[in-house]
This record gives sequence, C-alpha cells and structure tokens, in this order.
Amino acid sequence: MSAVRGPQLQTPSTSANDNMHSETNYEEPPKPSQDFIVLREKVSQPVIAAFCAGGVAGAVSRTVVSPLERLKILMQIQSVGRDAYKLSVGQALGKMWREEGWRGFMRGNGTNCIRIVPYSAVQFSSYNFYKRNIFEPFPGADLAPLTRLVCGGVAGITSVFLTYPLDIVRTRLSIQTASFAELGDKPKKLPGMWQTMSHMMKTEGGVSAIYRGIIPTVAGVAPYVGLNFMVYESVRKYLTPEGDRHPSAARRLLAGAISGAVAQTCTYPFDVLRRRFQINTMSGMGYQYKSITDAIRMIVRHEGIRGLYKGIVPNLLKVAPSMASSWLSFEMTRDFLVSLKPESEPEFL
Repeated sequence: MSAVRGPQLQTPSTSANDNMHSETNYEEPPKPSQDFIVLREKVSQPVIAAFCAGGVAGAVSRTVVSPLERLKILMQIQSVGRDAYKLSVGQALGKMWREEGWRGFMRGNGTNCIRIVPYSAVQFSSYNFYKRNIFEPFPGADLAPLTRLVCGGVAGITSVFLTYPLDIVRTRLSIQTASFAELGDKPKKLPGMWQTMSHMMKTEGGVSAIYRGIIPTVAGVAPYVGLNFMVYESVRKYLTPEGDRHPSAARRLLAGAISGAVAQTCTYPFDVLRRRFQINTMSGMGYQYKSITDAIRMIVRHEGIRGLYKGIVPNLLKVAPSMASSWLSFEMTRDFLVSLKPESEPEFL
C-alpha cells in the first residue's frame, strides 16, 4: 500500500512544482504605451492617413519620372527661334545626359519633391475631406462622376494656392543649366531654392512674382485634378471584381495610368501657358504676354496649334509611370496607416 501511495502523493507535487516553475519564467509581452496608442489613433484617421499617403505618393511619382518631367518643361518654354531641344525624346535625353550627366536628369527634383509632398498631401486629404463632409449625402455613399469631378477640382485649387511659389521656383531651376543660347554662359554655381525665390521677389515685383502664372495654373489644375479623381475611381471600380474591396496592384496601376493620360491630354495647353508665364519676365527667355488670351493668340499665330502641345510626348510617356506609381503608393500607404487603428476593423476610404 505504502509503495503504491508514495508515487501517487509525489506525482501531483512534481506537477505543481513544474507549473510554478513555468509560471515564474513566463513574461507577458510589454503593452504599448498610451502615447503610442493615441498616435496610432490619430494617424489612422482617414483624412490624416490620406494626407500622409498623398505626400509619399507625390515624392515617389515625381522622382520616378524626373528626367521626362524636366524635358517636358524645356520643350514647353521654347518659342519661335528657340530650338535647342527641338529633338526626339531619346535624342533630347541623350543631349541632357552628355551635357549635365545624372544631375541634369534630376535638376529641380529636390525642389519639386519639397513642393509636391505638401501639394499632393493637401490634394488627397482635401479631396477626402470635401468628399466626406460636403459631397457625400451619407457616409460611404458612392459619388456620381460629375460630383467627383467637382470635388477633385476644388481639392486641386486648394493645393495649388498653398504650394505655387515652389512650383515657379522649380521651373526656374530646371532651365538654368539648359543649353539655351539666350541664357548666355551657364552659372558656375547654381543658386538654391530660397535664393532663387528671394531674387525673384526683389527684382520682379515682390510676392506677385512668385505667383506669376497662377490664373492659367488654376484654370488647368481644377479640371485636371477633377478628371484625374473622376476617371481613376470610375476605372478602378470597373476593374475591381464585384464584392472585392482590395483590387490588385496591377489593377490600381492600370487605373492610375488611364486616369493620368486622360486628364493630362484634356488640360495640357494650360500647362504650357503656366510654364510660359512662369518665365514671362526672366532675362533672356522672357516673353511679353499681356494676358492669357494674348498668350494663346501669339502662340497659335507664331507656333500653330501644336505650340499649345509642345512637350506632350515626354509628358504622355511619363504619365503612366507617374500616375500609376502615385496611386499605388498612395493606396498602399493609406491602407497601412488606416489599419493601425487600435482594436478596430480597418476603415477604407
């Protein structure tokens, strides 16, 4: 009996010791601090997530197509008698590489990224804000194409007014080292962004100098952004299988490329006018357009209708990778930030 009872009494004792030992060694994972939870709560808010994701999307898309973006500007500003870059896209890119190297491809991209991050962030977040608070009859409602167009146009105007000075400075920096005889010898040391802006304000009319060309810019940006959002959401919805809230990256890329091509083609003459007015008073390359109608009349008279579409080939070549990478990086970043919302299901815009 005792031989039998001994092991029976010893077994539970050993098991209890093992449990106590295992409980002693077990450590619960550290809980996130309250500040971290509050931060996650804030960045996961739809408007804030759209703001941050828009900034990322802008920087990614502009860097990807920087050489084509600069070439487009150089072609846009050439009027009659200025044909330094009257070349095919391949020849012009080769000329840029031979004369300026890799830096020539990226000239002005730093300023452009500084501009495009807040520009894109404000554009995406304001579109989301206006959509949710003004245009949606009820939360989550599917907007009509015309409503998307108007909402996107208002968002585009908002972002332009806040970031336009950086855009005109980027244009000046993009052409300072180009091979235009009218500019004379290239400067040995290029001025920086703030130095260029300060010089413009001192010599070209104060604050109005850094907003020169804002009217044709707004006239083009409003329909451009509106068309971009309208076409993208329509095409994305068409390409997304019914019941699928997470379209593949390929579908997003295709929708972004289509929306960008449509929007750019429809509003391109306004972009040409914007660039011309941005250097309207620049020594050597300056034009003397008195108004938008005067500029259109002069361009058509001396350069034909094609003058309003100068640079459209590199522009269309850059649209697909630019808009596709922009929309893809925007949605991926936004979805990640929205998913950080503590203890809740992700909310998708």
